Amino acid sequence: MAQPHLSQPPGDQRELAPQKASGYEALVKEAGDGEKSIELLISGVHCGGCIQKIESALADEKDISAARLNFSTRRLSISWQGENAHANDFVFKIESLGYGVQGFDPALEKLQSREDEKFLLLCMGVAGFAMGNIMLLSVGLWITSAEEMGASTRAFLHWFSALIALPTVLFSGRPFFYSALGALKKGHTNMDVPISLAVILACAMSLHELLTHGEHVYFDSAVMLLFFLLIGRYLDTRARRSARSSATDLLSTLTGFATVIEGDDLHKLPISALRPKMIVRVTTGEKFPADGIIESGQTEIDTSLVTGETLPHAAQEQDTVYAGTLNLSAPVTVRVSKAAEESLLSDIVRLMEKAGQGQARYVRLADKAAKLYTPVVHTLALAAFLLWWPVLGLPWQEALLIAVTVLIITCPCALGLAVPVVQVLATGKLMKESILVKAGDAFERLAGVDTVILDKTGTLTLGRPSLQGVYAPEDLQLAASLAAHSTHPLSQAIAGAYDGPLLEIGTIQEHAGKGLEGIYKKQTIKLGSQSFCGENEKTSDQIELWLKRGEDKPICFTFQDILKEDAKKTVEHLQKSGLDIHLLSGDRQEVVDKIAQEVGITQALGNQKPDEKFAYIETLKSQGKSILMVGDGLNDAPALSLANISMAPGTAIDMAQNAADIVFMGDDLKPVLTAHRTARFSNILVKQNFALAVLYNIIAVPIAFMGLVTPMIAALAMSGSSLIVIANSFRLTKN
Repeated sequence: MAQPHLSQPPGDQRELAPQKASGYEALVKEAGDGEKSIELLISGVHCGGCIQKIESALADEKDISAARLNFSTRRLSISWQGENAHANDFVFKIESLGYGVQGFDPALEKLQSREDEKFLLLCMGVAGFAMGNIMLLSVGLWITSAEEMGASTRAFLHWFSALIALPTVLFSGRPFFYSALGALKKGHTNMDVPISLAVILACAMSLHELLTHGEHVYFDSAVMLLFFLLIGRYLDTRARRSARSSATDLLSTLTGFATVIEGDDLHKLPISALRPKMIVRVTTGEKFPADGIIESGQTEIDTSLVTGETLPHAAQEQDTVYAGTLNLSAPVTVRVSKAAEESLLSDIVRLMEKAGQGQARYVRLADKAAKLYTPVVHTLALAAFLLWWPVLGLPWQEALLIAVTVLIITCPCALGLAVPVVQVLATGKLMKESILVKAGDAFERLAGVDTVILDKTGTLTLGRPSLQGVYAPEDLQLAASLAAHSTHPLSQAIAGAYDGPLLEIGTIQEHAGKGLEGIYKKQTIKLGSQSFCGENEKTSDQIELWLKRGEDKPICFTFQDILKEDAKKTVEHLQKSGLDIHLLSGDRQEVVDKIAQEVGITQALGNQKPDEKFAYIETLKSQGKSILMVGDGLNDAPALSLANISMAPGTAIDMAQNAADIVFMGDDLKPVLTAHRTARFSNILVKQNFALAVLYNIIAVPIAFMGLVTPMIAALAMSGSSLIVIANSFRLTKN
């Protein structure tokens, strides 16, 4: 069967031949034009080589038009022409390669990810505890000769170390052993193969030396090696979970039930069961469950989920509403126009999945190096053994000791730490500046960008309206007294701009999509739209709210979304860094042009819908551009996912924050510049770490090959190379 889950103990289940899969035809979806699709959850995927192997095997099937495996979510999407039953054949083929297959379930995927993380954390904790205890014993062995300590005492300490190390290696080494065994079964190697060989041979040789009363017992090195490498594996797993596509979370916003009207009856129906022409009732404060058209009622709708804009939109009969947007003011009835899986929200999900699958081919630099590195290490170790035993006549035990020394001294520990240590330090440094890095490879991608695309609302601007101009104190007091009774953003802006005592307004009513009305000193007071307050003269395109007292001429309050204080300076520094800056916004073109002129951006587009932003980035990427996208609305979510790297402010909606690789807090734009500079320096340090690891091996391997060092010295040298890499990485904290 398929390779067991990471947290499962090895069993002979993996040795059985795969049985023909069945039942997967029930998961097949119709994609149109006779095309079928299925989504599967694949277990046992450890590197880019696994992805390539699965996709290549499926590509050989003549009926399959597309097969994409997302490394972060482990979701495999297959599209083909033909019968639904072909899905069982595809599953059987994947299982024959040694991977586990299940129908994709977001809840199951999250559960398995958490179990993997908990298992690695447990292994790391056990290895760390064991390493500390063995090192306490090893100090005495290192600083005291056999004659001074005595043979019995020395043997006792070695046996005690073995009692700690061997169970620890068997338990904590499983993540590497499973991966190495799976790679060897499939006829290739990965970084876990030399790691596993070094640990196993180190323990075996140590046990042999212990039984034969030898001097070179190095259980401490084996456990230390495991501990450091488990740290790197744990960080990688955390990064993968953080980098998970937010499309699943996005769809979860539409789980639950809708109130369906049938004649005079009301009943609850799962949102997934809604079909076109059904009539649903949406109460105040409830999200619209599907795309549709308002049949009756008037209301205001928070469309920030789709447009990213903070101001509510008035809606009345025959207006179109979208799934996921929020009904703010009054109950309405809606005729469903599209099923849930065909809604605008689902279209956005599909765009995000397309972007995520496009990034699934990303392979870490360490894995790329390991493809060439591991065969060389194994060849050198074998060559050392054959040279010293059959050719030069050394006893096989000593020849094997030299081979183990070569394996240990060339173990890719420094190579494996080259990236994670820099990631941890860079992430910690940015965390102190209120910048949260979610994706493990964010620094590599951010360092390589040449184009930055900025959203307007909430990114370049504060994302909330601010009252502009000077008004008579009595007018502002009256407007604030009425506005205090509303949650509308413009009302809140007026109430926030006034800090004096409020007047008592009687008989307050809120008219959906229009404004507020009340009585003060026997006069009707209105605060709302231009038409609601009886003003018919054409005004500017600014955001406005009108106040009318009795029969007096209405007073116009104007608002503006304020530019962030450091926006212009940050844009200038980004441009000086050689980056090409673009502005894309769903707001009106004239507003976008004004903001672009203020901050010095020459390429600005307004009225951009989610699919248009997505297409714009696709065009730039097809021209070879590497793109950083900064946005805060759901309309930015597909673009955030498609871009090479993405950032979102902490004020962004949850979906935008989930889609982004980096989230920054506060009202400044400077974190974008800070993150970019940190990423560039981190990338330099990573390259230096790889160079140090290679240089170390160029020096150490010949010495080990010539038999001039013992495995103990090799272990210390190996640990030393790791410490050098770590010390170099700490330069990041001084920058």
